[in-house]
Amino acid sequence: MKKINLAITGCIGRMGQQLIKSANINKSFKIVALTESRKIDKKISGIKPKLNSAEAFKKASVIIDFTVPKCTIEILKIAAKQKKKVVIGTTGFTKREENLIKKFSKKIPILKAGNMSIGVNLLMYLTEIASGSLGKNFLSKIFEVHHKHKKDYPSGTALMLGQGVAKGQNKEFYSMIGKKYLNKKTFPYGKKINFNSIRKGEVIGMHEVTFSSGKEIITLNHESFDRALYSEGALAAAKWLTNKKSGLYSMRDLLDFK
Repeated sequence: MKKINLAITGCIGRMGQQLIKSANINKSFKIVALTESRKIDKKISGIKPKLNSAEAFKKASVIIDFTVPKCTIEILKIAAKQKKKVVIGTTGFTKREENLIKKFSKKIPILKAGNMSIGVNLLMYLTEIASGSLGKNFLSKIFEVHHKHKKDYPSGTALMLGQGVAKGQNKEFYSMIGKKYLNKKTFPYGKKINFNSIRKGEVIGMHEVTFSSGKEIITLNHESFDRALYSEGALAAAKWLTNKKSGLYSMRDLLDFK
């Protein structure tokens, strides 16, 4: 079977390193390019990293990107010109950047997910069902914990879960975003969705959605113990994307949740 030529951006980051490790043991892929936003003098996994450029990506069929929003948009500009498929695991996009991604997806296939874990995407699906079933009598809030190195908050996964709450109630997500807390021991429910993000230690990821009527509480949660969950999910997304036409896809499309 012919291997899929893969480019990995942000190759010295935590997810970049994990993606290299997972791709090297996955028989479906061949890493043809590693990139970073600055010059790297040493080889990584036998490959000399390059700056993000048309030259760097020319041999790749699929690009997997776990970087920062500004870098992702730059990569998409190159990918759109070269007709490359892109898997985006980057989080923290503004509404304007989200709209730019939608624009690029009219030219190339893009799969974007705030979390590549199968379990987390199932959690989002269950959140949507619960939100729709419970309705206006229940308020919701979202709690998440990540390692101390993570800069953005709420996490992309927390925002995904918020989108699940909004979709369940047929509401526009951005209009439902409430207060965003950082490192609070407790935080309140509100008429909108409030978020609390904890940054400590080396926690890989924990997410919790809570619904309360004031008389009862319903909690849905997920905890990650191994970063390989995300890299393996991203590789599954890259493989799935190889046969797709231009468009903006999610892990839900890959998993075929109804």
